[in-house]
Amino acid sequence: MKKKGNWNFWEGIARLILRNRFTLLIILFAATAFWVSQWKYMRFTFTEANLLPDQHEENIRYNEFLKLFGEEGNVMVLAVQDPDLFSAGRLDAWNELSAKLGSYEEIDFTLSLDNLKVLSKNKRKNKFEMIPFQAKKPETEAEFALLKQQLFKELPFFENLLFNKETQTVRTAVYMKTEIVNSAARKKFIYETFIPLIEEFEAENKVDVRTSGMPYIRTLNAQNIVDEIGIFVLGAMGITSLIFFLFFRSIRATLISMVIVLFGVVWALGTLGWMGYEITVLTALIPPLIIVIGIPNCIFLINKYQQEVAKHGNQVKSLQQVIVKIGNATLMTNLTTASGFATFILTDSKLLKEFGIIASINVIGIFILSLLLIPIIYSFMPLPNKKHLNHLKNKSIDRFVGWMEGIVRHRRINTYIISLVLLVASIIGIYQIRISGSILEDMPQKKEFFKDILFFDQEFNGIVPLEILIDTKRKNGVVKLPTLKRMDALGKSIDAIPELSTPLSIVNAMKYAKQAYYNGNPNYYKLPTAQENNFILSYFGKEDGGDNMMKNYVDSTGQYARLTTFMKDIRTERMEEIKADLEKEIKKIFPEDRYDVQLTGKSLIFLKGTKYLINNLILSLSLAILLIALFMAYLFRSFKMIIISLIPNLLPLLVTAGMMGYLGIPIKPSTILVFSIAFGISVDDTIHFLAKYRQELIDSKWKIQRSVYAALRETGVSMFYTSIVLFFGFSVFMISEFGGTVALGGLVSATLLFAMLANLILLPSLLISLERTVSNEDVMKEPTLQILERKETKEVEEEQTKI
Repeated sequence: MKKKGNWNFWEGIARLILRNRFTLLIILFAATAFWVSQWKYMRFTFTEANLLPDQHEENIRYNEFLKLFGEEGNVMVLAVQDPDLFSAGRLDAWNELSAKLGSYEEIDFTLSLDNLKVLSKNKRKNKFEMIPFQAKKPETEAEFALLKQQLFKELPFFENLLFNKETQTVRTAVYMKTEIVNSAARKKFIYETFIPLIEEFEAENKVDVRTSGMPYIRTLNAQNIVDEIGIFVLGAMGITSLIFFLFFRSIRATLISMVIVLFGVVWALGTLGWMGYEITVLTALIPPLIIVIGIPNCIFLINKYQQEVAKHGNQVKSLQQVIVKIGNATLMTNLTTASGFATFILTDSKLLKEFGIIASINVIGIFILSLLLIPIIYSFMPLPNKKHLNHLKNKSIDRFVGWMEGIVRHRRINTYIISLVLLVASIIGIYQIRISGSILEDMPQKKEFFKDILFFDQEFNGIVPLEILIDTKRKNGVVKLPTLKRMDALGKSIDAIPELSTPLSIVNAMKYAKQAYYNGNPNYYKLPTAQENNFILSYFGKEDGGDNMMKNYVDSTGQYARLTTFMKDIRTERMEEIKADLEKEIKKIFPEDRYDVQLTGKSLIFLKGTKYLINNLILSLSLAILLIALFMAYLFRSFKMIIISLIPNLLPLLVTAGMMGYLGIPIKPSTILVFSIAFGISVDDTIHFLAKYRQELIDSKWKIQRSVYAALRETGVSMFYTSIVLFFGFSVFMISEFGGTVALGGLVSATLLFAMLANLILLPSLLISLERTVSNEDVMKEPTLQILERKETKEVEEEQTKI
């Protein structure tokens, strides 16, 4: 009775679909219209990804820093390396550009040669004053030369802030208002005002302006993501439809498949809008992923339909048999794929959690669309003609399947030796994998803005801020000379590290104040003595701008100070060494009972986030393997079959990891996704093969070898088709300009191709070699997966006449 009940479930689904075609079509079109209406709620991300959970100690520390000193990601920088800058006309144009930028309401203020003010001592009033650097507009060559000399030789405070003395690169800092940094207004200003203004200046003055800064980089990066969605969707549609047509030689079948996956894309984008999630570098991959994952569903269903038509020519029976025989297996394969994505939900990363939710929901969605639309659409169409069925007798594919069958029959030992060699080589390669915490590594490296990033990285010794927060534990403790000396000692230690830039802190301001106290003599750019310190502090006044000069380095109470340095784009290992060295120096310089010193900043957040993500995804991959093992246990009720089914799916993952080690591809947020995605998809082939194997096993009365070869011949074609589609479908991501997306596409493609060979060669070989172990009827008794081919019952005949 159990057999009959389960069998009748899928017969009931077939009756429901074929009897209610019009009703189901109306429901599907209504659902699609609803998802289209949700597109207006789609939002593109305006912030960089934070891989750590909000309550992580690093995030808490960083947010405390931002409360004290404000947003650090609101600065854009312009730079020119022009030997003629200090000349008539050219300097005026540069100053006008800076002044014009500062006039826009989106900009808080600019710091440039145009509005630069220097600290000067007013002897009469015994106070410091801020006076314009360009008090008088230079006119002669001598005046321009003097101005240039004053900047590069007499103002060490502004070195690496406004200029590079060695290369004589000059830059302007543009501070965007914090309230628009993370809003759509930022994008509008960058594209409609900022970029056109820069381009106009370059054209008029024949000079190359280098541009960078977080608001600028994030805006162009986000637009790149948006542009690539369309490219990926078109690329995935193009390559999968071409391969589909080459396999099936049917425009009709190809168009039906394209319609189904387009519905899936509409649903995916609608889901993003409905759930209020932002389009990020990961969620942007979901529409093309749905196309790539949806096409194999269409291949299995349409291929089975055409096999049934070729067998008996009865359309109604063929459509019913497609649902009855393929429905459960296809459901299980889509559930395993969705499970692979759903494991990301278990991470505490908001970025991955949203990706996992949307991807897993829409994998099930594309299954529902495939199962409903293919039988319904074909029910309105005439039977396929002989030309459309010729691919079922494709000699090339037959030769490929015959080649695999020959290996399974006669060369199983070779298969095991190759698998063992690959396993050993992969383990060696795994030990060579490195972890990357680089922010720049996954950026589009061919874009001009990335080249500008590298320019600033070289000219100003780094672009990614590393912040050191110093708590003196007492009011006005920062300006005490012992504290200043300790900060200066730490600054010298930082200066000795070639990957870090010269630090900026109140120490620089106090050195500059001493220089001003001694009438601007650059030889006095050093910390004041205890006696000088009292005199110099008395020269500062609130109304003269002294507080403004120090507010970026010291909080309003004088208890907290920041020391900012910039880190070059370096390897994670070196980054960790630098962090350890700095922590060691901090402990040596600052007594823990008198100071609390913390390292923070975007560089550390990203480094910690990468490590946190790797730990979480190792856990999620383990859970995916466990979950899919439970699926196998439910389907086959045999522990030995679980082990046998997992081997050909785990080996490709190990081989991919080994390849990463040998090819120097690091573990990073993008590449770590490969394993969960590839495992969830590759196990689909295992389910299809074992499902057919089980069917043949019972029909042949437990003859293992006959069942294996029969299953290989029938499922081999569909598995080959789907694997080739998946291989080329994921390869579409390799046209991306984001390094992480390229790596994701290439690695998943390679993993799935190897998984196909493992499932078609290694899996059958294991079943035959372990024949005595798995042939026991009690072990294989009464399979839960009921896609067994049976003789037509009266109920089926009655159903055909009714439909």
